[in-house]
Amino acid sequence: MHPPDTGDFGPPISEDEAEDLLRCICFKTGPPRSVGVEVEWLVHDLERPRTPVPSGRLAAAFDEVRTLTLDSALTFEPGGQLELSSRPAATLMECVDSTAADLRAVRAVLRTAGLATTGYGLDPWHPPRRLLHDPRYDAMERHLDRSGPAGRTMMCSSASVQVCLDAGEEEPGPLGHARRWLLAHLLGAVLLAAFANSSVRAGRRTGWRSARQAVWDALDPVRPVAPDPSREPRSAWAAHALDAPVMCLRREEGDWDSPHGLTFRQWLRSRAPRPPTRADLDYHLTTLFPPVRPRGHLELRMIDAQPGEDGWMVPLAVTTALFDDPEAAETVYRAVKPLAEYAGSLPAPRNPLWVAAARHGLADPELHAAALTCFAAALEALDRIGVSDAVRGSVAAFHERHVLPGRCPADDQLDSSVAWEPVS
Repeated sequence: MHPPDTGDFGPPISEDEAEDLLRCICFKTGPPRSVGVEVEWLVHDLERPRTPVPSGRLAAAFDEVRTLTLDSALTFEPGGQLELSSRPAATLMECVDSTAADLRAVRAVLRTAGLATTGYGLDPWHPPRRLLHDPRYDAMERHLDRSGPAGRTMMCSSASVQVCLDAGEEEPGPLGHARRWLLAHLLGAVLLAAFANSSVRAGRRTGWRSARQAVWDALDPVRPVAPDPSREPRSAWAAHALDAPVMCLRREEGDWDSPHGLTFRQWLRSRAPRPPTRADLDYHLTTLFPPVRPRGHLELRMIDAQPGEDGWMVPLAVTTALFDDPEAAETVYRAVKPLAEYAGSLPAPRNPLWVAAARHGLADPELHAAALTCFAAALEALDRIGVSDAVRGSVAAFHERHVLPGRCPADDQLDSSVAWEPVS
């Protein structure tokens, strides 16, 4: 008997094999040793950011950027956002220095083309405009359009700082990684609130401090939702991933299908129109967008892009210090654990805690109280893990300007001289 034809995607896998792979590849056991960051930027005209940049001008500038020799991986998002993804670094400062050097090189090229990177979680001026067209993004748009316009906004108008940290050591007992996993979801709401920076979209006030998070939450009923963080993470994530809808069925040629309502588990069982493979499972995982995504490491995805050339360093430094310094992690775990009651039984980001973080930022009193403890612990931890004076100074300045008075960068956006129109 000939094996089923799966083209160049590899041999087929069974449901049991898929569950085993998810348990093994998404939570890799070991002490925290590395850190990474993915920084996304909106790209606008240097002098006239409210004027849309012609697609040909952007494409020409991006071609020049591609000629650079960078340590980070360089990609461009569907709406023309620029992203740099660092290599895993052994220390926080190694990650900061490497990414900062790449950003300087990229910005120099963009500057010669009269362009600049802009740090907002959502484009505050322009409606979504897709510049990249390929089978992946065509299928993604068709799939997400079924739930409304949020998918196009996410694809073309959003930008973030994503911090990547090791999953950590597996603790004794049936819950394994549950402590660090729970910490990621509770502290994640505090990070969302503190660094919220997307209160305006298309020139209008949205009523949210992080409208970007509200957009991600509206993508579809399942894709942006986290599994219950109080459950054993390996089993919870495996079940969540297999029961999530398939965004697209890849083909070697032509358009990719966008099946409606087909979960990966159903695909494994039906094995039609072709049997799924390990490559299909790996790809499926890249189409799930919870605020904390396990990929062997933990990818924290809830932080808006930050203002200023070096604003991205602050959430990277704070998050790394709070997760990887043992004393800070213990302090913060005790501080944020009571927030689980605030969150209730709904998954992130749809529970009251995360909604409050996105809508109110640090104006929410419970999130503000938690942030005060978290940033104080982070500042102490940064001294222990050996960061530069410049990085520590940036965190201290953010703490004084935003955390102490209960503000976030979105409040600065709303207070700016620009006369943003209120939402009707």
